[in-house]
Amino acid sequence: MGILLYPHVSNFYYRYEAGQLTESFDQEKKNLKPKEVQERIDLAHAFNESLNNIISEDPYTKSRHEAGRAEYARMLELHEKMGYVEVPKIEAKIPIYAGTAESVLQKGVGHLEGTSLPVGGSDTHTVLTAHTGLPKARLFTDLTKVEIGDTFYIHNISETLAYEVDQILVVEPTQFEELLVKPGQDYATLLTCTPYMVNTHRLLVRGHRVPYVAEDYRKTVENAEMRILIRYLLYALGMLIIILLIFLFTKRRKKKKQVKSGEEAYTA
Repeated sequence: MGILLYPHVSNFYYRYEAGQLTESFDQEKKNLKPKEVQERIDLAHAFNESLNNIISEDPYTKSRHEAGRAEYARMLELHEKMGYVEVPKIEAKIPIYAGTAESVLQKGVGHLEGTSLPVGGSDTHTVLTAHTGLPKARLFTDLTKVEIGDTFYIHNISETLAYEVDQILVVEPTQFEELLVKPGQDYATLLTCTPYMVNTHRLLVRGHRVPYVAEDYRKTVENAEMRILIRYLLYALGMLIIILLIFLFTKRRKKKKQVKSGEEAYTA
């Protein structure tokens, strides 16, 4: 039973931890002065404008040998977090960290170095990547469930960016063309390995920037939270039923043994 429950329990714990981290990010950014926020965002935009639109390698096939946190993202970081990505369709809310070192991908979403920082703007394309199939956390495991027209959100120190999914592709690990900046576009792509447990290809879920509507966001997130609550209530109900069945089985077996012992004693 423990083996069967481990993925659910560990994922529940990861959700709790990730929730704490995203909440702390939201609280910490409130302590930033507007001037500092604007300076940081301006630096991020300047960085994006300096990119040469070249992605040299797949984040999963070659180690980047990153020494500590990447300097390029420091202007966006609060205690190592650049922000967090929220994908309501798959009930994912995960902190974003700089780079794609394995230590990063074991704990959350990594920003693919060489792509635009997640601050939006014309001529940008940010790429966020996370593992599929980790035993302790689902991360992007359910990204295959996302469909054209779904919306995901990127939260940074300044604002919440909304992206509507307009393209879903499965590509070879060396195909980077779809991750490049397109003139005049504001794109964000969620990247993970696929198929599950095989990981020979890359799943790219791209969205284009759309206006952030607070009411739409609230409703979408509330629906996702309700699905999570219902699912865990069903898990709890299932556990109670299993425990009850085990209890009844054990009690019945014990009673049979007592009856049998009594009959043997009477015969003797």
